[in-house]
Amino acid sequence: MAANVESMFYVREAPWHGLGKRVEQALNSEEALQEAGLDWTVLQKSIQTEDQMEITGYKANIRETDQRVLGVVTDRYKIVQNHEAFAFTDELLGEGVKYETAGSLQNGKKVWLLAKLPDNYIISGDRISPYMVFSNSHDGSGSIKVAMTPIRVVCQNTLNLALSNAKRIWTTIHTGNMKSKLDEARKTILLAESYMDNLGAEVDRLNKIKVSDQKVMEYINLLIPLQDNATKQQEKNVQQLRSDMQLRYFDAPDLAFVGKNGYRFINAVSDFATHAKPLR
Repeated sequence: MAANVESMFYVREAPWHGLGKRVEQALNSEEALQEAGLDWTVLQKSIQTEDQMEITGYKANIRETDQRVLGVVTDRYKIVQNHEAFAFTDELLGEGVKYETAGSLQNGKKVWLLAKLPDNYIISGDRISPYMVFSNSHDGSGSIKVAMTPIRVVCQNTLNLALSNAKRIWTTIHTGNMKSKLDEARKTILLAESYMDNLGAEVDRLNKIKVSDQKVMEYINLLIPLQDNATKQQEKNVQQLRSDMQLRYFDAPDLAFVGKNGYRFINAVSDFATHAKPLR
């Protein structure tokens, strides 16, 4: 499955993949850690050959609860535990911070948490609620990433989208003094005003791009193409997906008062990417 979700929680509206535990309101860090299935720690153990010879320079990152090997790393690798990620976000955003979603991907190899920032912004008449996403890997494949994003992360794909499109992002590898590095992140990441100002300028630019209904149909057909040698079932599926995206553009209640422009189209595509059920 593209979502790669092992465990997660979400607030109210289910993501397209339908996985995870639903809660009725955003959670504090202690609740989020439990509901997301992230209340486990990672241990480092030495690696040995079959004849009990220790392999120097490398360690195995192992999940304590089920002894699952998450990855093999160098002995310079420093673990950032899941509870430390929540503690970092709590301290960064201040008392009363709430979490919209959090979870584990690829059987614990990657984890994320998403906290809603305390301030809302009105941009071109639309209320924007920015988020802070914290992404970490326990398998040695990636760095720690902290980013400001308006994208609500619900799976591997949206995590990738949030991190690749974030306008303010901090990242570091798992070596050296991790406490010092996280302290550095606190000083640099939460400069939301300039980020939101830039976002507002981009929204204003998209609002000025007028899009005719014919162009919308052309764009949808480009985004969801039909192959020349498609079977009847494939053709039916493509038409169903196209119709779904059309509904999200033309009939979505929250876009009723947004003009027919680039900003409306981006919102419709984002909604489709997040919540549409994929078909074969």
